[in-house]
Amino acid sequence: MPRKPRILSSEIRRAIDRDPPASENTRGHDWLSEEGKERYAKRLRGKGYFELYVSKQAAEKMVNHAKRFGRIRREALGFMLGDVCISGRRRFVMVRDIVTGPLLSSADRVRFDKDNYSELFAELDSSGFDYVIVGWYHSHPGYGCFMSRTDLNTQLSAFKESFHSAIVIDPMNREIAAFKLKGGSCVPLDFSIYWHDLESPYPQESVRRYRVVKRAKP
Repeated sequence: MPRKPRILSSEIRRAIDRDPPASENTRGHDWLSEEGKERYAKRLRGKGYFELYVSKQAAEKMVNHAKRFGRIRREALGFMLGDVCISGRRRFVMVRDIVTGPLLSSADRVRFDKDNYSELFAELDSSGFDYVIVGWYHSHPGYGCFMSRTDLNTQLSAFKESFHSAIVIDPMNREIAAFKLKGGSCVPLDFSIYWHDLESPYPQESVRRYRVVKRAKP
């Protein structure tokens, strides 16, 4: 049986010393709202770097997962894996990949299927790098990108470190947004997509598939 992974803050690892991704290898996500695009441009003109960078591959996986579940009007869910980095006084997070597993999902609720945690742990163990769980993503099929009271409670209880973030995707309306904790509430977090020099700038066709488990009616 796969070992349990290093979930959230069970281990403390020093931030990696590195520069943010080069500007020519970054862009705003195509699904940002007009307000999000304005904030992105303002951030780029101002500080010039972002607190959150999401790899092109991870972003595509999240969106494809949300799309597939959106077709059956169910929410998707997963962890974001990556690194906490530092460059001078600038601290930022780089999401390198995502992991998900069997879900108990409906149109407005989602959670991992606790009877199949071993599959989730196996996916985490096969990530291929020494990861930190830097946040989570989930979808709102058809009802916008925001952090509900349930989402906020999840953030406060499980993703309360300063480097943690949440990404919400609405695959029906083609919207995406990121959030972070500030005090006892969640606020928008500007983020950028990045890719490596040798990566293709074009979307990948392949996507890993995960099965959905219908949530039992109370």
